[in-house]
Amino acid sequence: MSAQKEHMKTLSVQDLEILAKQVRRDIIEMTFAASSGHPGGSLSATEIVTALYFGVMKYDSNNPSWPDRDRLILSKGHASPLLYSVMARAGYFDPKLFPTFRQLGSPLQGHPDRKRLPGVEASTGSLGQGISIGVGQALARRLDNKSYDTYVVMSDGEMNEGQTWEAAAMAAHHGVDHLIVILDDNKFQLDGTTKNICNMEPLTEKWRAFKWHVQEIDGHNFEQILKAIQIAKQVKNQPAMIVANTIKGKGVSFMENNNAFHGVAPTQEEREKALKELE
Repeated sequence: MSAQKEHMKTLSVQDLEILAKQVRRDIIEMTFAASSGHPGGSLSATEIVTALYFGVMKYDSNNPSWPDRDRLILSKGHASPLLYSVMARAGYFDPKLFPTFRQLGSPLQGHPDRKRLPGVEASTGSLGQGISIGVGQALARRLDNKSYDTYVVMSDGEMNEGQTWEAAAMAAHHGVDHLIVILDDNKFQLDGTTKNICNMEPLTEKWRAFKWHVQEIDGHNFEQILKAIQIAKQVKNQPAMIVANTIKGKGVSFMENNNAFHGVAPTQEEREKALKELE
Protein backbone atom coordinates (compact mmCIF):
# COMPACT_ATOMS: atom_id res chain seq x y z
CA MET A 1 0.00 0.00 0.00
CA SER A 2 1.35 3.42 -0.88
CA ALA A 3 2.08 6.07 1.75
CA GLN A 4 -0.53 8.28 0.14
CA LYS A 5 -3.32 5.75 0.54
CA GLU A 6 -2.52 5.52 4.24
CA HIS A 7 -2.61 9.31 4.63
CA MET A 8 -5.87 9.69 2.72
CA LYS A 9 -7.62 7.53 5.31
CA THR A 10 -6.73 9.89 8.15
CA LEU A 11 -6.20 13.43 6.88
CA SER A 12 -9.39 15.47 6.91
CA VAL A 13 -9.37 19.16 6.02
CA GLN A 14 -8.82 19.85 9.70
CA ASP A 15 -5.89 17.43 9.74
CA LEU A 16 -4.45 19.13 6.65
CA GLU A 17 -4.67 22.51 8.37
CA ILE A 18 -2.78 21.13 11.38
CA LEU A 19 -0.14 19.60 9.12
CA ALA A 20 0.25 22.88 7.21
CA LYS A 21 1.25 24.59 10.46
CA GLN A 22 3.90 21.93 11.01
CA VAL A 23 5.16 22.42 7.47
CA ARG A 24 5.42 26.15 8.06
CA ARG A 25 7.42 25.53 11.24
CA ASP A 26 9.75 23.27 9.26
CA ILE A 27 10.26 26.02 6.66
CA ILE A 28 11.17 28.54 9.37
CA GLU A 29 13.54 26.10 11.08
CA MET A 30 15.29 25.07 7.88
CA THR A 31 15.90 28.56 6.58
CA PHE A 32 17.00 29.75 10.03
CA ALA A 33 19.48 26.87 10.42
CA ALA A 34 20.96 27.60 7.00
CA SER A 35 20.86 31.40 7.43
CA SER A 36 19.68 31.23 3.84
CA GLY A 37 16.74 30.25 1.69
CA HIS A 38 13.37 31.48 0.50
CA PRO A 39 10.74 31.49 3.25
CA GLY A 40 8.22 33.86 1.62
CA GLY A 41 7.39 31.81 -1.47
CA SER A 42 7.58 28.55 0.47
CA LEU A 43 4.96 29.75 2.94
CA SER A 44 2.63 30.97 0.18
CA ALA A 45 2.42 27.54 -1.47
CA THR A 46 2.19 25.48 1.72
CA GLU A 47 -1.46 24.48 1.38
CA ILE A 48 -1.03 23.64 -2.31
CA VAL A 49 1.83 21.17 -1.88
CA THR A 50 0.44 19.75 1.37
CA ALA A 51 -2.90 19.07 -0.32
CA LEU A 52 -1.20 17.34 -3.24
CA TYR A 53 0.82 14.93 -1.11
CA PHE A 54 -1.75 14.27 1.60
CA GLY A 55 -5.03 14.52 -0.26
CA VAL A 56 -4.55 13.82 -3.95
CA MET A 57 -1.42 12.12 -5.23
CA LYS A 58 -0.68 8.42 -5.38
CA TYR A 59 2.90 7.46 -4.58
CA ASP A 60 4.98 5.07 -2.53
CA SER A 61 7.60 6.82 -0.41
CA ASN A 62 9.34 3.47 0.06
CA ASN A 63 9.60 3.07 -3.72
CA PRO A 64 10.15 6.58 -5.15
CA SER A 65 10.63 5.21 -8.67
CA TRP A 66 7.30 3.35 -8.78
CA PRO A 67 6.32 3.72 -12.46
CA ASP A 68 2.65 4.45 -11.77
CA ARG A 69 3.25 7.20 -9.20
CA ASP A 70 1.83 10.67 -9.75
CA ARG A 71 4.50 13.26 -10.55
CA LEU A 72 4.95 16.62 -8.82
CA ILE A 73 7.34 19.11 -10.40
CA LEU A 74 8.14 22.10 -8.23
CA SER A 75 8.92 24.59 -10.97
CA LYS A 76 9.53 27.30 -8.36
CA GLY A 77 12.51 25.36 -7.10
CA HIS A 78 13.57 28.08 -4.67
CA ALA A 79 10.63 26.92 -2.49
CA SER A 80 12.59 23.75 -1.73
CA PRO A 81 12.09 23.97 2.07
CA LEU A 82 8.38 23.45 1.46
CA LEU A 83 8.97 20.42 -0.76
CA TYR A 84 11.46 18.90 1.71
CA SER A 85 9.11 19.35 4.65
CA VAL A 86 6.20 17.68 2.90
CA MET A 87 8.33 14.87 1.51
CA ALA A 88 9.77 14.11 4.94
CA ARG A 89 6.33 14.14 6.54
CA ALA A 90 5.20 11.77 3.77
CA GLY A 91 7.98 9.33 4.66
CA TYR A 92 10.60 9.89 1.97
CA PHE A 93 13.36 10.69 4.47
CA ASP A 94 13.94 11.46 8.15
CA PRO A 95 13.13 15.03 9.25
CA LYS A 96 16.40 14.89 11.22
CA LEU A 97 18.02 15.89 7.94
CA PHE A 98 16.37 19.34 8.05
CA PRO A 99 19.34 21.05 9.81
CA THR A 100 21.57 20.07 6.84
CA PHE A 101 19.50 22.23 4.46
CA ARG A 102 21.77 24.05 2.00
CA GLN A 103 24.92 22.49 3.45
CA LEU A 104 27.64 21.15 1.17
CA GLY A 105 26.99 17.49 0.43
CA SER A 106 23.46 17.45 1.86
CA PRO A 107 20.65 15.88 -0.19
CA LEU A 108 18.61 18.95 0.78
CA GLN A 109 20.15 21.42 -1.64
CA GLY A 110 18.96 25.01 -2.02
CA HIS A 111 17.09 23.91 -5.14
CA PRO A 112 15.77 20.35 -5.54
CA ASP A 113 18.26 17.91 -7.05
CA ARG A 114 16.78 14.64 -8.28
CA LYS A 115 20.21 12.97 -8.28
CA ARG A 116 20.66 13.65 -4.57
CA LEU A 117 17.17 13.09 -3.14
CA PRO A 118 14.97 10.14 -4.22
CA GLY A 119 11.41 11.31 -4.80
CA VAL A 120 12.36 14.61 -6.40
CA GLU A 121 10.99 14.42 -9.94
CA ALA A 122 13.03 17.20 -11.53
CA SER A 123 16.00 19.40 -10.67
CA THR A 124 14.47 22.86 -10.80
CA GLY A 125 15.37 26.43 -10.08
CA SER A 126 15.81 27.93 -13.54
CA LEU A 127 12.37 29.50 -13.60
CA GLY A 128 10.04 28.65 -16.44
CA GLN A 129 11.37 25.16 -17.08
CA GLY A 130 9.04 23.17 -14.86
CA ILE A 131 6.01 23.43 -17.12
CA SER A 132 8.02 22.12 -20.08
CA ILE A 133 9.14 19.15 -18.00
CA GLY A 134 5.52 18.61 -17.00
CA VAL A 135 4.38 18.58 -20.63
CA GLY A 136 7.05 15.99 -21.37
CA GLN A 137 5.93 13.80 -18.47
CA ALA A 138 2.29 14.01 -19.55
CA LEU A 139 3.18 13.10 -23.14
CA ALA A 140 5.27 10.17 -21.86
CA ARG A 141 2.20 8.98 -19.95
CA ARG A 142 0.29 8.86 -23.23
CA LEU A 143 3.05 7.09 -25.14
CA ASP A 144 3.64 4.55 -22.36
CA ASN A 145 -0.08 3.99 -21.77
CA LYS A 146 0.26 4.79 -18.05
CA SER A 147 -2.33 6.11 -15.62
CA TYR A 148 -0.45 8.70 -13.55
CA ASP A 149 -1.17 12.42 -13.31
CA THR A 150 1.45 15.15 -13.59
CA TYR A 151 1.28 18.23 -11.36
CA VAL A 152 3.38 21.36 -11.77
CA VAL A 153 3.55 24.09 -9.13
CA MET A 154 4.64 27.39 -10.66
CA SER A 155 5.36 30.90 -9.40
CA ASP A 156 3.68 33.99 -10.80
CA GLY A 157 7.10 35.43 -11.65
CA GLU A 158 7.47 32.59 -14.15
CA MET A 159 4.69 34.14 -16.20
CA ASN A 160 7.42 36.52 -17.46
CA GLU A 161 9.29 33.60 -19.05
CA GLY A 162 8.82 32.96 -22.75
CA GLN A 163 9.36 29.24 -22.23
CA THR A 164 6.22 29.15 -20.08
CA TRP A 165 4.04 30.25 -22.98
CA GLU A 166 5.81 28.03 -25.52
CA ALA A 167 5.02 25.04 -23.31
CA ALA A 168 1.45 26.27 -22.80
CA ALA A 169 0.88 26.48 -26.54
CA MET A 170 2.44 23.08 -27.20
CA ALA A 171 0.38 21.35 -24.49
CA ALA A 172 -2.88 22.76 -25.82
CA HIS A 173 -1.99 22.00 -29.43
CA HIS A 174 -1.40 18.34 -28.61
CA GLY A 175 -4.46 18.07 -26.37
CA VAL A 176 -2.35 17.04 -23.39
CA ASP A 177 -4.49 15.99 -20.44
CA HIS A 178 -3.66 14.61 -17.00
CA LEU A 179 -1.43 17.69 -16.74
CA ILE A 180 -2.48 20.00 -13.91
CA VAL A 181 -0.54 23.20 -13.33
CA ILE A 182 -1.12 25.15 -10.12
CA LEU A 183 0.01 28.75 -10.15
CA ASP A 184 1.08 30.18 -6.78
CA ASP A 185 -0.11 33.72 -7.48
CA ASN A 186 1.24 35.64 -4.48
CA LYS A 187 1.72 38.85 -6.50
CA PHE A 188 5.47 39.18 -5.74
CA GLN A 189 8.75 38.10 -7.30
CA LEU A 190 12.40 38.70 -6.48
CA ASP A 191 12.62 42.46 -7.10
CA GLY A 192 9.10 43.58 -6.23
CA THR A 193 5.50 43.11 -7.23
CA THR A 194 4.64 41.22 -10.40
CA LYS A 195 2.40 44.13 -11.37
CA ASN A 196 5.28 46.60 -11.34
CA ILE A 197 7.96 44.38 -12.87
CA CYS A 198 5.99 43.00 -15.80
CA ASN A 199 2.23 43.02 -15.41
CA MET A 200 0.83 39.81 -16.89
CA GLU A 201 -2.77 40.30 -15.82
CA PRO A 202 -5.37 39.14 -16.58
CA LEU A 203 -3.83 35.71 -16.09
CA THR A 204 -7.00 33.62 -16.18
CA GLU A 205 -8.00 35.13 -19.51
CA LYS A 206 -4.52 34.58 -20.94
CA TRP A 207 -4.51 30.90 -20.05
CA ARG A 208 -8.01 30.46 -21.45
CA ALA A 209 -6.84 32.14 -24.65
CA PHE A 210 -4.10 29.50 -24.83
CA LYS A 211 -6.94 26.92 -24.75
CA TRP A 212 -6.36 25.61 -21.23
CA HIS A 213 -9.11 24.65 -18.80
CA VAL A 214 -8.78 27.33 -16.11
CA GLN A 215 -10.06 27.69 -12.54
CA GLU A 216 -9.31 30.42 -10.01
CA ILE A 217 -9.30 29.69 -6.27
CA ASP A 218 -8.15 30.76 -2.81
CA GLY A 219 -4.79 29.00 -2.56
CA HIS A 220 -4.98 28.77 1.23
CA ASN A 221 -8.37 27.06 1.35
CA PHE A 222 -7.97 23.28 1.38
CA GLU A 223 -11.56 22.63 0.35
CA GLN A 224 -11.20 24.85 -2.72
CA ILE A 225 -7.81 23.36 -3.60
CA LEU A 226 -9.03 19.76 -3.39
CA LYS A 227 -12.23 20.50 -5.31
CA ALA A 228 -10.37 22.31 -8.09
CA ILE A 229 -7.90 19.45 -8.47
CA GLN A 230 -10.68 16.89 -8.69
CA ILE A 231 -12.37 18.94 -11.42
CA ALA A 232 -9.05 19.29 -13.27
CA LYS A 233 -8.44 15.53 -13.10
CA GLN A 234 -11.62 14.98 -15.12
CA VAL A 235 -10.61 17.29 -17.97
CA LYS A 236 -9.99 15.43 -21.23
CA ASN A 237 -7.92 16.41 -24.28
CA GLN A 238 -6.92 19.69 -22.64
CA PRO A 239 -4.34 20.76 -20.04
CA ALA A 240 -5.61 22.30 -16.80
CA MET A 241 -4.51 25.45 -14.98
CA ILE A 242 -5.49 26.39 -11.43
CA VAL A 243 -4.71 30.00 -10.54
CA ALA A 244 -4.33 29.99 -6.75
CA ASN A 245 -4.51 33.41 -5.14
CA THR A 246 -2.07 33.35 -2.22
CA ILE A 247 -0.28 35.59 0.26
CA LYS A 248 3.50 35.64 0.26
CA GLY A 249 4.79 34.68 3.71
CA LYS A 250 1.36 33.31 4.70
CA GLY A 251 1.05 32.28 8.35
CA VAL A 252 3.74 34.53 9.78
CA SER A 253 2.39 38.02 10.37
CA PHE A 254 5.57 40.00 9.77
CA MET A 255 6.39 38.02 6.63
CA GLU A 256 2.97 38.32 4.98
CA ASN A 257 3.15 40.49 1.84
CA ASN A 258 6.66 41.48 2.95
CA ASN A 259 8.95 40.83 0.00
CA ALA A 260 12.01 41.39 2.19
CA PHE A 261 11.62 37.70 3.07
CA HIS A 262 11.67 36.52 -0.55
CA GLY A 263 15.19 35.17 -0.11
CA VAL A 264 16.21 36.16 3.42
CA ALA A 265 16.18 33.79 6.39
CA PRO A 266 14.71 34.80 9.76
CA THR A 267 16.96 35.94 12.58
CA GLN A 268 16.88 34.21 15.97
CA GLU A 269 14.35 36.74 17.24
CA GLU A 270 12.22 36.43 14.10
CA ARG A 271 12.41 32.64 14.29
CA GLU A 272 11.11 32.63 17.84
CA LYS A 273 8.31 35.04 16.98
CA ALA A 274 7.30 33.02 13.90
CA LEU A 275 7.28 29.70 15.76
CA LYS A 276 5.17 31.20 18.52
CA GLU A 277 2.61 32.34 15.95
CA LEU A 278 2.60 28.86 14.41
CA GLU A 279 2.03 26.95 17.66
